[in-house]
Amino acid sequence: MKSKLLILTVFICFFAVSCNQTLTPLNNEKTSNLYLINEGGKRGYIDKTGKIVINPQFDNALPFAEGLASVAIGEKWGVIDTAGKFVINPQYDGIGKFSEGLALVGKYEGTEPNKKIKIGFINRDGKIIIPFQFDGSNDFSEGLAAVRIDQKWGFIDKEGKFAINPQFDRAHGFSENLAPVSVGEKMGFIDKEGKFVINPQFSMGFSFTQGLALVQVDNKWGYIDKNGKFIINPQFDRADFFQEDLAIVIIGDKYGYIDKTGKYIINPQFDQSSNFKEGLAAIKIGEKWGYIDKEGKIVINPQFDQFADFSGGVAVFDNMAINKEGNIIWQASVPVFKN
Repeated sequence: MKSKLLILTVFICFFAVSCNQTLTPLNNEKTSNLYLINEGGKRGYIDKTGKIVINPQFDNALPFAEGLASVAIGEKWGVIDTAGKFVINPQYDGIGKFSEGLALVGKYEGTEPNKKIKIGFINRDGKIIIPFQFDGSNDFSEGLAAVRIDQKWGFIDKEGKFAINPQFDRAHGFSENLAPVSVGEKMGFIDKEGKFVINPQFSMGFSFTQGLALVQVDNKWGYIDKNGKFIINPQFDRADFFQEDLAIVIIGDKYGYIDKTGKYIINPQFDQSSNFKEGLAAIKIGEKWGYIDKEGKIVINPQFDQFADFSGGVAVFDNMAINKEGNIIWQASVPVFKN
């Protein structure tokens, strides 16, 4: 489904490297005043007024993070600054977004049919800080990054040293000092020493946000605190993490929102929906997307074929950008191909 609903991809899809050169989403983060756009298959950036600041010229690109954006020309990735100038020339088979000063990078090793990606990390100057050696990785979060060697996940520090040795079958990044990891089929939560704070017992689990973590038991989703106690019992068919004090929950095929006590703030009624960002959430009624406020009131009528979260008062999706009044501030002159 096209909603931002978790269930989140557990392991990072390494952009063009392992995603068959699929164009990355337009989800923009509030880390710069520039917004990623797609003009006829080429990526560029606009400002919050809709003015094109960096002309569409890249074959793939990511939103700006920490003042830098990863972009691709052909099959090779580099990094640009907010002026559109390359600070790291295109040379890698994949580059992630910068997080805590480092970005994961990938390069292919070997030849077909044994060709595979190896991942390392670079700094803002393009210097390789952690050599290419991992088979999978997440971004750095709270000083550590989850990495995979063969089929096991562990955590490294920013020097590339293992803080927690590879031993887990799955792993997410640290959030609020805990990380969800699995041993076999069950998932629990560890601290930064690798010690289980909440023993493996859940079918699935995701990172803590706003003091609660989303977990699955017997095909139902609920929320636990950092002691592993259920604050909201498993009862939802699907659900998402808390953001801006509300979380998406799904009963049957309808989407609604609960607060951190489990009380419905907005009853399940939408065909799809996204998390709240900057006080607004995208909702789908029938075949069209619009936006609601935290009282469930529609503030932008359903009229769009796609959606994106607001960031800095702007949402960019499909072939246009809108402001919080629902006004189009930019529109592509060349139609975007739709799958």
